[in-house]
Amino acid sequence: MIRVGVIGAAGLAGGELIRLISQHPELKLTFLGGSSHVGQRPAELHPGLRFDLGLAVEPVPDDLGSRCDVVLLATPAPVSARLVARLADTVPCLIDLSGAFRIRDPELHHRWYPDVPRPDGLADRFVYGAPELVGDQLPGAALISLPGCYATAITLGLAPLVFGLGLTLRTVVIDGKSGSSGGGLQLRTADLHALRHGAIAPYAPTGHRHSAEVSDFLDRGKPGRVGRVAMSAYGVAQVRGLLASCYVFTDDDVDTRLLQRTYVRFYAGHPFVRVRRHAETLIPVPDPQAVLGSNYCDVTAMHDPDGGRIVVLAALDNLVKGAAGQAVQALNKRFSLPEQTGLTMQPLMPA
Repeated sequence: MIRVGVIGAAGLAGGELIRLISQHPELKLTFLGGSSHVGQRPAELHPGLRFDLGLAVEPVPDDLGSRCDVVLLATPAPVSARLVARLADTVPCLIDLSGAFRIRDPELHHRWYPDVPRPDGLADRFVYGAPELVGDQLPGAALISLPGCYATAITLGLAPLVFGLGLTLRTVVIDGKSGSSGGGLQLRTADLHALRHGAIAPYAPTGHRHSAEVSDFLDRGKPGRVGRVAMSAYGVAQVRGLLASCYVFTDDDVDTRLLQRTYVRFYAGHPFVRVRRHAETLIPVPDPQAVLGSNYCDVTAMHDPDGGRIVVLAALDNLVKGAAGQAVQALNKRFSLPEQTGLTMQPLMPA
């Protein structure tokens, strides 16, 4: 059995990690870490978890590597940066769910994460943990930085254009809509039910750090390239799920048929990316409600000749494929387990 620790066990992503790991046939939870909930058990922190794992939240010890083969950090970026600096050479594998090490370029990182200092050179040691795109780099990796929830959807949506067709994406405009769980458990006035219910709240109308993360990753790829990426993000009146609508402007010739073939071929053998046709079901897809509770990302790409653009839609559950599920998927590949182990749950619909 692979011994697993979760730090940040009291948060939403931490609770989802506990739920998934406890059902995984090859994983055993051996440590729960945190600072403000020391002594509390998972069932006290997460009402949906009634089982007793024999564990309670503890402060993070210096000898954590003797108790865990892998540690997952479901902590805010400043906390993750400090923990990685402390644990990187003592724990066999660290998987960070925060944004502390997603952006490799130091200047770009400082622009979007000015309050997250990190030791020089440490970010270069991380593998960007998108299993479908860098899966060959994950086996044996010591440090893995998971993409953000939006970045996962956007990158999976755009990768076949850049890596598959080799297009030059002159401009990409992204419209992102996410449920309230994307903001975690931090209490903000704008998230009170009276203000959030029924709202479409433009909380980042002129830029989002996940767009910088996408640019940083895709710029390192070939044979295509990405020019300007602009993003607006909105909070909507649901708890889970997000939809990234990507409007791609390119001078290359494409049509919907070529796009469909390219996406199907690109994601062949990748069970968690479902290439959809927009009108193939009773409701238009991708739609976040069709993936809730699962580790799937639904993707479709269409050509809009009148608008001179490619429209790429990507939907996922931000707490599963956008966080905890992708962490387990990356963990599976890191330890050379079948990729779907512990992640075969189907979406809950209606939810």
